[in-house]
Amino acid sequence: MARKRKQAEESKIEAGWMNTFADLMNLLLCFFVLLFSMSTVDADKYEQLVTSMNERINIFDNGGSSIGEGPFVSSGTDQLVSISEYFNEFENSGEKQDETKKQDTTQDGSQKVDENANNGADSQSNKDQQATNLSELEKKQFEEQKEKTEQVYSEVMGKSEKSNIQDDIRINMDKDYQYVQISMNGALLFDSGTATIKKSTLPLLSKVGDILKMYDGKMIKIEGHTDNVPISGGIYKNKMWVSTARATEVFEYFVHTKKLKAKYLEPTGRAAYEPVASNKNQKGRAQNRRVEIKIYTK
Repeated sequence: MARKRKQAEESKIEAGWMNTFADLMNLLLCFFVLLFSMSTVDADKYEQLVTSMNERINIFDNGGSSIGEGPFVSSGTDQLVSISEYFNEFENSGEKQDETKKQDTTQDGSQKVDENANNGADSQSNKDQQATNLSELEKKQFEEQKEKTEQVYSEVMGKSEKSNIQDDIRINMDKDYQYVQISMNGALLFDSGTATIKKSTLPLLSKVGDILKMYDGKMIKIEGHTDNVPISGGIYKNKMWVSTARATEVFEYFVHTKKLKAKYLEPTGRAAYEPVASNKNQKGRAQNRRVEIKIYTK
């Protein structure tokens, strides 16, 4: 009885490993099923993997043909052939994309060149238009200035005729229509070598002052001019001193006697540097000895 009980216990122990083995086989089966289910290829992930491997270690230098070459084991050959075809399609599509990008780049470049050319033409056209506008503006301003100067000239001429001094003065305009000029002979105003205004000339100078009052507030220059004969003796060092002193005398007369505003009057001496006639004869030298009054019309 004891022997039979012992044999029964041993048989129970020996049969226990079968349960463990069965459990292990079930686990292995589940494991392989899981492996099989996970073996499905994700196209996007595979594409990224192949691109990354090709860039870094050049596994597939020859494209998809590298996968199809060489011996393979079991049924994996069919799967790899499919992968090879997919890889080649992906590679060809990449080349087409590159060509498309190049064409787009070329077209964009051509468009940019055309745009730059058009911009350059527009810029030149704008410059030409600005130059035309500026020219028209300058022409308009010149015409306006000319009209103002001609008006002042006409007024001065009319006033001198009414005052009956047209024979004692000369009235003209400069070529750029900047001012109207009244010229008086130096011999009428001053004795030789002096800067004192003759009393006999004061009525003439007074009437000229009345004309200037019409333009009080505009810039008026008073210039003294002489001939080129050197000074011998007297109180003045040279002709520049004489011409400046004479212009200053006329200036003071207009300010103190005719009450013109001093800030608009500018006396200056020019000596013999701006002759209007030849200094080689007496008549020319007499014309060069003068006082000029310039009424600026701006």
